Amino acid sequence: MKPKRPVNLDIGTIDLPLAALTSITHRISGVALFAATAVLLYLLNQSLVSEQGFLYVRSIIGSTPVKLVLWVILSALGYHMVAGCKHLLMDIGIGETKAGGPIGARITIGLSVVLSLVVEVWLW
Repeated sequence: MKPKRPVNLDIGTIDLPLAALTSITHRISGVALFAATAVLLYLLNQSLVSEQGFLYVRSIIGSTPVKLVLWVILSALGYHMVAGCKHLLMDIGIGETKAGGPIGARITIGLSVVLSLVVEVWLW
């Protein structure tokens, strides 16, 4: 092995395949969902404290910024669920070939976009 191998530390210059990008995005969506759990638990707590708390939560959920936040959270949940199912299928040997990686990534993105649009229609 050469002692002076080139080292590329700039992640922005690395050309990652689509399957790698969807895998990384799956992890990012998991972290985002963990953080979003605090927001959802806060809203649940406020709605259960009293009738005034319930009316408060009901009124803010109707606002556009909160609907946008809920849409982002639910879209991340949909993506995470679809990507998780893809990873489970790969664990049992389906789609883990070199040709199956990009196909699975495209299917994951496509289903996630469809779920995101369904959630958008449902919220608005």
